Amino acid sequence: MTKTKTATKFKLKYRAVDHPPHRIAEENPSVSVSEVKELCVAGKKGKKKLKRQAANLEKQARAGVPAELKRVPVAEVECERVQDLAESKSRRKRKRGKPPNKDSLPNGKGAQVDIEHRGDEDEGQENQYGLQRGSHSYGIQPLGNLLLSTQGCNVRDTGLGTLQVLSDEIICDILGNLDGRDLARLALVSRAFYVFAHQDSLWRNLVLDSYKGELAFKGCWKTTYLASHALNVGKLHLPLKVKDFYSDYLFQSWLCANLEIKPEWLSADNIERRENLSVEDFIRDFEEQNKPVLLRGVMESWPALKKWDREYLLKHAGDVDFAAGPIHLKLSDYYKYADLVEEERPLYIFDSKFAEKVPQLAADYDVPIYFREDLFRILGEERPDYRWLIAGPARSGSSFHIDPNSTSAWNAVVRGAKKWVMYPPEVVPPGVFPSPDGADVATPVSITEWFMNFYGETKKRAERPIECICREGEVVFVPRGWWHIVINLEESIAITQNFVSRSNILNVLEFLSRPNSQHLVSGTKDRVNLYEKFRSRYESLYPGSVEAIKEKTEAREAAHRRAKVSIWDNAADSMTGGFKFGF
Repeated sequence: MTKTKTATKFKLKYRAVDHPPHRIAEENPSVSVSEVKELCVAGKKGKKKLKRQAANLEKQARAGVPAELKRVPVAEVECERVQDLAESKSRRKRKRGKPPNKDSLPNGKGAQVDIEHRGDEDEGQENQYGLQRGSHSYGIQPLGNLLLSTQGCNVRDTGLGTLQVLSDEIICDILGNLDGRDLARLALVSRAFYVFAHQDSLWRNLVLDSYKGELAFKGCWKTTYLASHALNVGKLHLPLKVKDFYSDYLFQSWLCANLEIKPEWLSADNIERRENLSVEDFIRDFEEQNKPVLLRGVMESWPALKKWDREYLLKHAGDVDFAAGPIHLKLSDYYKYADLVEEERPLYIFDSKFAEKVPQLAADYDVPIYFREDLFRILGEERPDYRWLIAGPARSGSSFHIDPNSTSAWNAVVRGAKKWVMYPPEVVPPGVFPSPDGADVATPVSITEWFMNFYGETKKRAERPIECICREGEVVFVPRGWWHIVINLEESIAITQNFVSRSNILNVLEFLSRPNSQHLVSGTKDRVNLYEKFRSRYESLYPGSVEAIKEKTEAREAAHRRAKVSIWDNAADSMTGGFKFGF
């Protein structure tokens, strides 16, 4: 009888939202008014706890009580009133200037992060980061939140033991050497190792390293790995939240995968836009000046502009393998992945052989008139890779880089929109660290990480970048040597090609003739002999052309230097009392 009463104690039925506690107590004699009040302030934690207790009590009761109790359904706790009371209480606190909860703690840089421990709940929440999802699946918090923690300890340190002296990055690098079975075993050692061993990037590498031509992405890389190895197929991995785990490194990786693209990242747009531009004006004003420009109206005759979308590509190339990062996968598998992925660095289709694989795609576009002089064409089949089909979801793209072999490029958006940030060759972007010989470049792990940590610095520097958003039907001209980063603002499809014209052939020849060119040249198997092949074939077709171009370029640069000196002289004279400007 006692078990029956206790079970019904938790079966509270709120027939109306405005029922006061004493009325609810009258309808449920086994529950006192004070207990009802306690339930009302318990919020969601109370709701979940009561549900569990009620379920356990009913289970016990059904095992040893008369048959009439077995007909009682599982206890229900309808807590709409509890939730409304909790939310209204939070709103009243905010109106009085108080924080809504204790867990809004400053991170290491002084900003506040709202982290709520809700067990296995993960409701989307809006905080000043602008997250697309709620708190971290495993409960990871930024290290700065430890400063005001009531526990005063970091589970990371206690759980790692003597390994706590290693940085989180080094620990992840070490775990990257384990196979899936050992990684799963390690997750059982402690709460800290549970968090580390479940980093999705580790399981992603395991899946890609063992990739055999098919990718059935399951929403997270661990579940995908288990499915691909026929381990626990059908069981969904449900993360356990670990309290008091603090790590800037692990938190930032998750944050970059969930942070919304901020409006301030998109507000700057200072590229020159041109339409109905003649080829001569393009060469004089942009190609010879090595200056970016956004061109409009040059894709209107493209069938691709009218036909290309996801359905069209799947119809003509759904079973075709395309390059996406380190693997080649079917386009149909890629789009299934793109629909589910929520990670810091989404795989991105960037395929240089698409025209050979699907000739129809090559027939759907023409090279814009400004870029049809492509001197690498004389190499025939030996020319470096020069054209790519690009497709990917929002947040995918390419981090800071310079286009290969000192070539210029054009990038045409067929579907979607792309944010561009570009720096001239002589200015290294913030957060980018090229090696002295240019063979290697160190950049942030992801595009979002660069925007989050370094984009603000672009506003403080004297050298401002060229920025723009390139939309459907628009083409960006990227001059040789320019640094650029590109992020898709939505699901996008684009075509890009690199080319060599008379305006940049001297730079290409100089690049190919460098002593370390075999480490710098890309897109071809014969890196060592590319310079000799290209120069000899060009001079045989156009005798004396290289010397003529060199003389013309030197004359143009000399005139440009004289113009600069003239301006400076006039400005200097004005400072000494003679007011004259010859602009």
